[in-house]
Amino acid sequence: MNAVGTAVRRVAITGVGAVTPLGNTAAETWRGLAAGRSGVSALETFDASTFPVRIAGQVKGFDPKAVASAKERRHLSRAALFALAAAKEAVADAGEGWHAADPYDRGTAVAGTVGRPGLQELVDMSHQLATSDFHDLYRQAPGDVLLRNQNVGVVAVARAGDCRGPMASVSTACAGAAHAIGEAYRRIQEGECVQMLAGGFDALTSWMDVLGFSLLGAITDRWNDEPERASRPFDADRSGFVLGEGAVIVALEDWDSAVARGARIHAELVGYGSTLNAYRITDSPPDGGGATSAMRDAVAESGLGTDAIDYIAAHGTSTPGNDASETTAIRAVFGEHARRLCVSSPKSMTGHLTSAAAGVNLIAALGALREGVVPPTINLDTPDPKLGLDYVPNAAVRRPVRAALVNAFAFGGTNACFVVAAPGRAAGSEQAPVTEGAAA
Repeated sequence: MNAVGTAVRRVAITGVGAVTPLGNTAAETWRGLAAGRSGVSALETFDASTFPVRIAGQVKGFDPKAVASAKERRHLSRAALFALAAAKEAVADAGEGWHAADPYDRGTAVAGTVGRPGLQELVDMSHQLATSDFHDLYRQAPGDVLLRNQNVGVVAVARAGDCRGPMASVSTACAGAAHAIGEAYRRIQEGECVQMLAGGFDALTSWMDVLGFSLLGAITDRWNDEPERASRPFDADRSGFVLGEGAVIVALEDWDSAVARGARIHAELVGYGSTLNAYRITDSPPDGGGATSAMRDAVAESGLGTDAIDYIAAHGTSTPGNDASETTAIRAVFGEHARRLCVSSPKSMTGHLTSAAAGVNLIAALGALREGVVPPTINLDTPDPKLGLDYVPNAAVRRPVRAALVNAFAFGGTNACFVVAAPGRAAGSEQAPVTEGAAA
């Protein structure tokens, strides 16, 4: 579609799908968030008995056979299978009218995991090199190559929604899903697409990921015997994040198209901001850095004003530096209103889903908009006195939420934030509110 000369279009969220440590659907995930339930447990994806960290937020009870054929399962990684399940749920939630549009007007923007070889493959490769005098190449089965290709999972998502238009495969780590949703938002705004599937998927629960982040000192090693207490954003006793896995995919749609087909609209996506800190690879800037600009840009584009934001689904990793930096940025953007905001971190319950993390935050925001229930930050037993905002400690609170800000910040210094508003409540909206969905 040619967007030249067209007005900026409004964007509706019409479908949500998820596979997370709290449940294998978006609805189950929301119920877990609202209940303040932890999905962190002892690692089961490999034998971690000799590792310094032996816990993670893991998907439980997931049946790949219910999601993909035997042929598909040969080429899809654990994380990609999560993504396929979430995509199918999002399309079903969007309703039968999803397929009424031209498939070439449907696109895909998804942040995917970066595939890695398994331990046995590395052992085999090492043995081959050690015994062949480097004359022979280590040969891989074609299916193994596909299993580690990030784009294969993204294509599986596209096929689930019959999306034959633009495809963007995003690789910005912990901010990935937010960047992907922002990219999809822009495509619809500018008239390039009518519909988009967007989100992220990841599964950093392999031996290599756990070992690597352990050596980096980024994940906590103090709660192996009490995994449900390990992720504690904004708490004075926080000591690092908890790795997680899962996928969240949402269906985005041109507002007028969604209204015309009678779609159930969960929320309107009304603002997006993306920046880079250019500071350090792993550390967040103490002054808030680019997170401040990303939040400010997202709120400014929404046209709602800072006072209209009632809830922030925080990045809130449970690392000392990130939580302090994010709080500083929130104060800089919202001023005195920061003290009236509810700020909570879903990572306290799921662990860090990296490329899919912002998707979990979006589910928290959608639930808060729909039900007037703000999910908590659990394990917040001793609030850090240096921070001082309302982080919704340990139990959900009832509060009307008109609009919510979703934050996502990543290693490398990438930042992405977006604002969602209850249907029909965007600034200057003349559209009557559309019936809200209940699936998220």
